[in-house]
Amino acid sequence: MPTHAPARPAAGEFAEYYARYIALVPDGDVSAHLERQIGDTIAYIKSRGDAWTSSRYAPDKWSVKEVIGHVADAERVFAYRALRIARGDQIPLASFEQNAWVPLANAHVRPAADLLDEFAAIRTATVKLLRSFDAAAWGRRGTASDNPVTVRALGYIIAGHELHHLKILRERYV
Repeated sequence: MPTHAPARPAAGEFAEYYARYIALVPDGDVSAHLERQIGDTIAYIKSRGDAWTSSRYAPDKWSVKEVIGHVADAERVFAYRALRIARGDQIPLASFEQNAWVPLANAHVRPAADLLDEFAAIRTATVKLLRSFDAAAWGRRGTASDNPVTVRALGYIIAGHELHHLKILRERYV
């Protein structure tokens, strides 16, 4: 099983929008970081209590449960993109509209424990997928949301996207 840990992606491997996510990811093996995030994120959310997961920091903002659901949905999309591109698929991949998806996911009515279990399952599958890639796969380039992207960048985007939302949860959801 390949265990190649890719280098941090360089500019040009991702849309500039994602630079803010990639910058949040510490140096080192991104797959190992993704695996550690499972326990860290779940522990933090559980430590805040079940009532907190229904809170919003403003009336028009997502609840904590909706944030968890969004992170899970986005990870599915990013991992699917990584799979397609790693396998050499050159068909451009469409974007997704997060603000349209969140209300339809109904995360706000689900138990937080269920959402966290789902997140853990998705993340475990993502880690296994990424660890299956060899050096050539990590460097493959495709198109997603009308922008070039490498598999390496997608691994970092997944990790950074979660870190971005966890930072917002820590700072704004009191």
